[in-house]
Amino acid sequence: MRAALAVCRRGIAVGESPFGAVIASQAGAVVCATHNTVRSTGDPTAHAEINAIRAACRLLGTIDLSGHVIVSTCEPCPMCAAAIHWANLDAVCFGAGIDDAGKAGFRELALPVRTLYAQGGSSVMVHPAVMRAECQELFAEWRRGPHPDPY
Repeated sequence: MRAALAVCRRGIAVGESPFGAVIASQAGAVVCATHNTVRSTGDPTAHAEINAIRAACRLLGTIDLSGHVIVSTCEPCPMCAAAIHWANLDAVCFGAGIDDAGKAGFRELALPVRTLYAQGGSSVMVHPAVMRAECQELFAEWRRGPHPDPY
């Protein structure tokens, strides 16, 4: 999570939204660390988790990320949760909740990842509230940054 926090802060510094993600092997080797790039790319799907999945697939030369986990500063939205499932990641670990993003002004769909996976029959393991307070603080840091407007 520390790597996800660090990459998120780099994103905030360049005017992006307060979301960071890391993909690592089950042994803990970091494959990639990315942040949200919605503003700079003009792509509403360029969430940190999507960027991480794309980067990991390119770096590893595969679309099957079995044996890897994704760590995100915030609970994945339904789009990202589905991509995590389709990429065959073993687990998702996150800090702040989707409700925290909503409180910060983001138009999150109030569908927790655990609910989505249970209803959809996904085998992705969910580990919530990892360093939650530190991840929640990212929203305050973002408010003080160069582009504190939610999209």
